[in-house]
Amino acid sequence: MTTFESHDQHVRSADGTSLIVRVTGIGDPVVLVHGSGGGLHSWTTVADRLAQDHELWMPARRGYGPSAVPAGSKSFADEVADLAAVIQAAGAPSGKRVHLVGASYGATLSLHTALSIPGELRSLALFEPPLFAAGPQTAPLRDRYRAAFERDDHRAMAATLNEVTRVPAEVVAALAAAAGDRTPDPAEARRAAVGWLHDLEALAEDGTEVGRWSAITVPTLLMQGADTWEPMPTTMHALAEAMPRARRIIWPGQSHFVTMTSPDLVANALREFFADIPA
Repeated sequence: MTTFESHDQHVRSADGTSLIVRVTGIGDPVVLVHGSGGGLHSWTTVADRLAQDHELWMPARRGYGPSAVPAGSKSFADEVADLAAVIQAAGAPSGKRVHLVGASYGATLSLHTALSIPGELRSLALFEPPLFAAGPQTAPLRDRYRAAFERDDHRAMAATLNEVTRVPAEVVAALAAAAGDRTPDPAEARRAAVGWLHDLEALAEDGTEVGRWSAITVPTLLMQGADTWEPMPTTMHALAEAMPRARRIIWPGQSHFVTMTSPDLVANALREFFADIPA
């Protein structure tokens, strides 16, 4: 696997928000959108495996450093404008449309973006968007998380996020055991906590209606792990039903963490999907 150097590029959104984007590779442009708690590093292992064929653009979403953290609440409309700016920057030098790839919350954001600016996209690939974690039911969890954040109560923040994502207790215990005595870097933990708060703001103002995504007509790949907990399998089935032209991959033995645990699976699936999309 050839190693490509990366560089960080500054992109400014329509409202002036400063976004930092990590860029690596050579070839057709691909924008990779991270999920909640992520950042510039989230797609690195997958990007390394695609860099010989594609130019990868990996933004830190607003609210996640080193991108700016604007004052006030965040909405999906704000982040669609952000992604539109990144997509324009990625495609501008060559005049090409981009492949848009999102994981988890980043997949939900990618759905919103595909509805808003379909003409800018060559394809859309989504890994397990948590479409169930939205709407009025999420508002009390947002408020509880904000209160825990303001008093710097990490345990309460984590417990609230487990309710949002509905991670089973046994999975939470397994992750804690795997972490052992390791403690996260305080600055990184704070960065993730701030980002999570803003993501919850956007989710609470969104809805759970899956049928709206049927209006997306760009070639789409749906990816999921067979071992991800409910209600993700049910959500993915509903999304596949709503987007009948989409391809679907279900990886046996994989869960919501496949981009980290099995990056080869993800990179190979994306490469094969991209190869079938007309220029």
